[in-house]
Order: sequence, then structure tokens, then C-alpha cells
Amino acid sequence: MGIKKILEFVKVEHTLFSLPFVLIGYVLANAEFGSGSLDLMWILLAAVGARGLAMVLNRIIDSEIDAENPRTASRHLPSGLMSKQTAWVLAVAFLATLSFSAWMLNEVALQMVWLPVLAFMIYPYTKRVSWICHLWLGLCLGLAPAGAWVALAADVHGWGAITGVDSGFLWYPEIFFISIGVALWIAAFDVNYARMDVNVDREQGINSFPSAYGDKATTGMSVALTISWALCFVLTGLNESTDGRDSYSLWIPAAVLMALVNLVVMTKGAQASLDSEEAMGGFQKTLFNASMLTGWALLASLVLAGVM
Repeated sequence: MGIKKILEFVKVEHTLFSLPFVLIGYVLANAEFGSGSLDLMWILLAAVGARGLAMVLNRIIDSEIDAENPRTASRHLPSGLMSKQTAWVLAVAFLATLSFSAWMLNEVALQMVWLPVLAFMIYPYTKRVSWICHLWLGLCLGLAPAGAWVALAADVHGWGAITGVDSGFLWYPEIFFISIGVALWIAAFDVNYARMDVNVDREQGINSFPSAYGDKATTGMSVALTISWALCFVLTGLNESTDGRDSYSLWIPAAVLMALVNLVVMTKGAQASLDSEEAMGGFQKTLFNASMLTGWALLASLVLAGVM
């Protein structure tokens, strides 16, 4: 099994979704607590391990479902390009990467590794139960900025970075609203991603939101989720502004702009996607790009404001 096939298996391009928010967590924590010379490297390696583990577990658990879906039947496991044994070896390797990187950061990071791993293991089963699966996936990604932030904050405050110190919870409201915003942003993307498999999901009993409630309700949910994540990001910026800091001077405009872009894609673009499979493919590509750029635009707003 070559590196290229492994990268295809874990869909390495989707790392572009979580990476900017990992970096946002790092940038904010570094500005407040400072960091060691190798901390960023270990945070990025931990993110690679977590992202790879999440994808491999999802592929293993969903392999039988994927085999029954024409769109996913050609994936590595259902098509036989990769054995489950090899996939489990990759899962162990990614878990080892995550755990070792966390260990190199600090004790708190290492002892909290169980949280994302548990979230990753639960996610594939949620779609068999309820459309809440979209929000659960958002939760998995919402751990990215929080994890990067804790990795540095715990160097200074230990468990107080999570449990709080005399002055209160260090992660509230900044990291709290950013993480909730990421969760809602990913949920909005995933609800629209599920539009591709509505008929198959209904046949297989997969409880995606589009398969349960239809196109019109999906568009309404997309709008609600997008407005909600934009509000979370705006609240983050407003709180910092009241503290007399200009760290978020570009953050709020970036959040509003990207929310508007996503709303256009998820309304007009989604409606046009119903015309044909080709139109649906075009919509999904545009959706991916708009969603991916959201995180990078927010990260750029912090960097340009001098938050490092």
C-alpha cells in the first residue's frame, strides 16, 4: 500500500477543513500564554493523527454501507483495494501519532486523548439513529481549536486550563464560541453534503437530515446553522472588542462575509443542484470550496491583525 493510496483513503484534502481552526486555537493560545519552539509541530502532528484516525474509523465502520451505495462502492474497503486488516493497522498508526504528539506537549493533552477518540468512534453509528449525526460530526471538528488551545494553555495552568482558575474558565467565552461555531459550520456543510445520497440513505435507513425531511427543510436548516455559526464568531469578536483589544478587528467582517458566501451557495446553489447529477457535482465542489475558505479567511483575519 503506497503513500498515495493511503492519502486517498483518508481524503487528505479534507484536512483543509480542520487545519485553519487548529491554527486559530494555536495562534490565540500563543498570543496569551506563549509556546515552546516545537509546540506547533507537535500540535500539527496531533491534528494529522486525529484526522487520519477519524477517517479510518469511519471507513471501517461504514464499509458495508459504502458497498451498497453506488457513489461510495469504489472506495478502498468495499472495492477490495485495501483490506480491513491494513485499515486497522493505519488506525493504530494514527492513534500512536496522536498520542505521542500529545505526550510531547504535556500531561493534560495526553490524558485528554480519549475524548476525541471516543467522539470519532461514536460518529459513524449516529447516522444509523438520528440526523443528529451532522451535529456530532461538527462536535468532532469543534474539538480542533479547543485541543490546540489547551495544548498551550495547559503548559501554564495545567488542568486549570480546562477546569478553570480563580478568575474563571480561561476558555470562555473566546474558545467556547469559536469551538461551537466550528461545530455548527461543519454541521451546515455536512447537511448539504448528504444531499448527494438522499435516495440511497432512505433505502438503507441512514438518518441524514435530507433523507428524513427533504430538500426544502434542508435548505432551511442550512440557513439556520449558518446564521448560528456566524453569530458565534461575531460574539467572539464582540467580547474581545469590549476588552479594549483589536485582535478581532478583521474577524467580524470576515465571519459575516463568509457567512453570506455560504448562504448563497446553500440556497441558490442547492436549488440549481436538483437539475442533474452534473449540477449536484458542481454544487458539491462549490460548497467544499466555500466552506474550506471560511476557516482560512478567519485565520487570515487574525494574522493580519497581528495576533501571533
